[in-house]
Amino acid sequence: MGRHGGGMGPVEKAKDFKGSFQKLLQYISEYHIALILVALLTAGSTIFNIIGPKVLGKATTEIFNGLMRKVQGIGGIDFDKIRTILLIILGLYLVSMAMAYIQGFVMAGVVQKISFQMRNEIAAKINRLPMNYFDRVSNGDVLSRITNDVDTLTQGLNQSVTQLISSAATLIGVLVMMLSISPMMTLVALMLLPVSGIGIMTIVKRSQSYFVSQQNYLGEVNGQIEENFGGHNVVKLFTREEAVLKHFEETNEKLYESAWKSQFISGMAHPIMVFVGNLGYVAVVILGGFLSIRGVIEVGDIQSFIQYVRQFTQPIQQVAQISNMLQSTMAAAERVFEFLEEPEEQMRAVRHTDRRIDDIRGNISFSHVCFGYQPDRIILKDFSAEVKEGQKIAIVGPTGAGKTTLVKLLMRFYDLNSGSICMDGVNVEEFDKQEVREAFGMVLQDTWLFKGTIMENIRYGRLDATDEEVIEAAKAAHAHHFIKTLPGGYQMELNEEATNVSQGQKQLLTIARAILADKKLLILDEATSSVDTRTEVRIQKAMDHLMQGRTSFVIAHRLSTIRDADRILVMRDGDIVEQGNHEELLKRNGFYAELYRSQFEEL
Repeated sequence: MGRHGGGMGPVEKAKDFKGSFQKLLQYISEYHIALILVALLTAGSTIFNIIGPKVLGKATTEIFNGLMRKVQGIGGIDFDKIRTILLIILGLYLVSMAMAYIQGFVMAGVVQKISFQMRNEIAAKINRLPMNYFDRVSNGDVLSRITNDVDTLTQGLNQSVTQLISSAATLIGVLVMMLSISPMMTLVALMLLPVSGIGIMTIVKRSQSYFVSQQNYLGEVNGQIEENFGGHNVVKLFTREEAVLKHFEETNEKLYESAWKSQFISGMAHPIMVFVGNLGYVAVVILGGFLSIRGVIEVGDIQSFIQYVRQFTQPIQQVAQISNMLQSTMAAAERVFEFLEEPEEQMRAVRHTDRRIDDIRGNISFSHVCFGYQPDRIILKDFSAEVKEGQKIAIVGPTGAGKTTLVKLLMRFYDLNSGSICMDGVNVEEFDKQEVREAFGMVLQDTWLFKGTIMENIRYGRLDATDEEVIEAAKAAHAHHFIKTLPGGYQMELNEEATNVSQGQKQLLTIARAILADKKLLILDEATSSVDTRTEVRIQKAMDHLMQGRTSFVIAHRLSTIRDADRILVMRDGDIVEQGNHEELLKRNGFYAELYRSQFEEL
């Protein structure tokens, strides 16, 4: 589930709003040439649009003067002049529209490039994060940052950046045009600004914290949905539908509350601005009529000025309207940058050995290994063992004894609290983590296959392998026969969850992948746990062939599969309580003998 938790209460504000904004500017600045072009086109489009009302006012004045001349009997309306004015207005608006179209095209390209860059960085970041990050953060929350938050951020940029440029250009341009008509009327219109500004600042301040809360709860909801759909069969099996639904409804209620408050408060800006704008129209019309009677301005100027007042309040209204988008954008940006700035796994060795990992023969030494996923919860306590080159080492013990944790440490998925693990006398910490992992082939109890063909999934073990080598690996894993019976054979497409093959078949494919990888050291974590007994025997023969000459670590619950192991490490509560081969341990009549008999006493 999501880890943001807590009730609504006082909603936490953005942790670093200013910092997130500055980081976002760094992304945007990489496209400064395109953005300068966008700014020029936006400003140009706005200016041509602003000039229109002033020219249109000339047409109104000409019609008014023509009517007056006709009433006085000294002339009429000059339709040629009016036609010329209207053609000029049409030209202005066409140029404005063309500039706006080009600006939109360029800005959309910039925004999508930023989105592309961010998603690439997030995808790369996932591979550099330590395992303990995924122990404390749900997969759904990570997915929400990649999808929802990046989408919100890029959509906000696309809509708000050009809108802000347009609003600034409109505000300046309209102000100039209003001053050219009447400084006194302009002063009246400007008196609206403090009222509008105070209203917007109050609304933005109140709603920002709710937008941050909305993004966090959205991550929680996504996490719950991802987990519940992934474990839908388990939910159904234990009839936990009502409990799951109740938990979801509680989180969804929190999301609803934060989203409702953020949208409602930010939505109040528009009606407030409209009300203030209407007051401005009344004041301008009264003052304009008075000045027109006195001959200070023309009738057409009143019409133009009213249009400019409308345009003058529009940028303020637009800022109010996009304030929620800006706040959502910054809340999403904060979550994206928070993810990108998570501490990364240190892949490089602090002190690098001269030995090459390819030269390692396979002698492994565990010396007083101490480890806990949490510093105050130690799982492995003073673990020591010696493994010789080419040996098959079985690791057995009850659930929670530390078997899988041990191989995770061997692969350097986690770093030790204390003690050391050495390969041929060299501490593994003197190798880069990537080097250590490249030395191992691994088959886990939890199978992982991706959307693609069976051929591609097996070839994942060695990307340069030929089709013939892939098929040979499948034969060695006893997977060739069932693959040939599937529609399309090796070219059959597996779906996202690989649910179009059985669990046992998935296990066979992962074993084939490990055989193809052909590594010096092997880790088999319950590799045959999902197959039937007959298939297990066949796979075991293939595994025995594969493990010849290689140092192998086999985690097994079925003790019958590890009778031929060179050494069996018996673990309990994080310690090795017994060591030896199968026969020696049975003769000792200790913990291993107890485990072994417990599996066969009912037979």
